[in-house]
Amino acid sequence: MTDPISIKSLLLAISNLPSDKPVFSPRRGRLFTQKEHWIGWLFEYGGPGAYNRQTQVVRDARFAYNRSVCPEMLLYLATAARVDRKLCLAAKRASTKGESLMQKAKAIRAIIPWETVAAALWSDYRSDE
Repeated sequence: MTDPISIKSLLLAISNLPSDKPVFSPRRGRLFTQKEHWIGWLFEYGGPGAYNRQTQVVRDARFAYNRSVCPEMLLYLATAARVDRKLCLAAKRASTKGESLMQKAKAIRAIIPWETVAAALWSDYRSDE
């Protein structure tokens, strides 16, 4: 069985990826990238953060990936990690069929599961599934 990949390892891997194009966020009142979004979200992952997470449970990278409900974050990660372009395009198309952010993110993960992203981020990653 493969050891779980830590949130810290995912944070480091994302920090080393190329940045995406910044977009204006009315909520933030500034330009930001999905790379920044990932880093900010993961940096707070050990604590309650903006989402009032449970802090007594240690989560891994797979858990974080599977809990993201931001389609743009998921698509950025897959693209920046160099997941197969055809999969990325299929995932983007599939996400347009969802009505909620949760449905869109689920559609992306159905095409690009954690194992695919992890394999792209870490060449020595081996899935036990």
